[in-house]
Amino acid sequence: MTPRLSTSARFLSAACATALLSACAVGPGAPEATLPPPASGAFIGQGLTTQVSPAQARSDWWRLYDDPVLDGLVLQALAENNELEAAAANLRLVRASLSEARSARLPSTSVGASGQYGRQSAYAVDPAATGPLDEGETYDVGLDVAYEIDLFGRVSSAIRAARADADAAQAALEVVQVTVAAETARAYADACSANARIAVTERTIGLQQETADLTQRLLDLGRGTGLDTARADSALQSTRATLPPLRAQRDAALFRLSTLTGVTPAEASQAARDCARPPQLTQPVPIGDGAALLARRPDVRRAERELAGAAARVNVAVASLYPTIQLGGSLGATALDASDLGDDTAFRFNVGPLISWSFPNIAAIRARIAQAEAGTDIALANFDQTVLVALQETETALSAYANELDRRAALTTARNRAADAERLSRLRFDAGADSFLTLLDAQRTLAQADAALAASEAQVSNNQITLFKALAGGWGVAE
Repeated sequence: MTPRLSTSARFLSAACATALLSACAVGPGAPEATLPPPASGAFIGQGLTTQVSPAQARSDWWRLYDDPVLDGLVLQALAENNELEAAAANLRLVRASLSEARSARLPSTSVGASGQYGRQSAYAVDPAATGPLDEGETYDVGLDVAYEIDLFGRVSSAIRAARADADAAQAALEVVQVTVAAETARAYADACSANARIAVTERTIGLQQETADLTQRLLDLGRGTGLDTARADSALQSTRATLPPLRAQRDAALFRLSTLTGVTPAEASQAARDCARPPQLTQPVPIGDGAALLARRPDVRRAERELAGAAARVNVAVASLYPTIQLGGSLGATALDASDLGDDTAFRFNVGPLISWSFPNIAAIRARIAQAEAGTDIALANFDQTVLVALQETETALSAYANELDRRAALTTARNRAADAERLSRLRFDAGADSFLTLLDAQRTLAQADAALAASEAQVSNNQITLFKALAGGWGVAE
């Protein structure tokens, strides 16, 4: 007994020493997730307008508007949004999977106890037996321990894959945070812009109502014509017809805002319903550069982590080509009577390695390796595409913002000139120097200019928020 125990002890010592060595991961290394050199410099759109600056983008970009209502709505959405809650739950799920993968580094244990009554054939002991069959009770208690020696890196590669999955889930959560913050600000701005356009339309209606009343008075005094009255009323009703769609747009924005902030439409923000104009920036938009953008965008980080996870799974698949080595042991007691389980004679133990190798199924293993390698190729292509899309979205948003600012400036000038023309035309009409048709045309031009300018103001706000979203501000701020 003693020599065998010494041999087992020596084996245990050697196995433990082997386990302490770093695992030798087999398989190819992870492909490098490289960024194209031109992606790290300044944005092309930076020179299109003075309303952007090379300062680093802010994660709490909505505070640049200095609007307490907007601040409260965004923070409420980050705390109450249901999509964010689902993404956070998914992150907890994936992190639990990582903990499970890490547990493979620990020994697995199992405790068992059994009591049986049965009969064993005498022929199982002596094929020539002719006596009666043995019958009786058997009791057993024991502890089994097994530990996988990660000689070929299967366990460590699986842990790396699980850790990459957890990192990707964290980045996915941040993607949702970016979207929720931006869409909350957009819904609020849309509601405010609709109110501003409604106010412009109502002012135009008031002006046209005055003109319609004037033509009616002139007609009553015998100085006007029915044609002038009909034209004035037609212009008035046409403008009134634009109000219902604007109110519908405001309501849709409010209902969208309520969903984003985790409340029912009946609980939509009253402050957003009453706001008179979209939030205004008083400073240029900080945009940073391409390198900072790609480091900040959570979708790029998610794609990179998915690539790392796919590469680790190739190592897991390759490790299947090699034997799995487990060091196992058990101890316990077996007796014919439960009261005898504590006797020395009932004690039992065993220790030794278990080597398993799926060598006959090598074709299936190589097929799994090919699948894992294809998954890595997919992840690498997705990473490259995500980088290009991030740059595309940012440059597109910069261009749209800069050009809409130019358009708004031109529309502002056009509106001011149309207002001058309407004022002069009214004076000339009152003096009898111009026909009513000329005045009506001037009023129609002013109404169109007012509407176009209000729409451009709304588009500027929308483009600002699209730019902030492309810059990936708002991640990691669920306060």
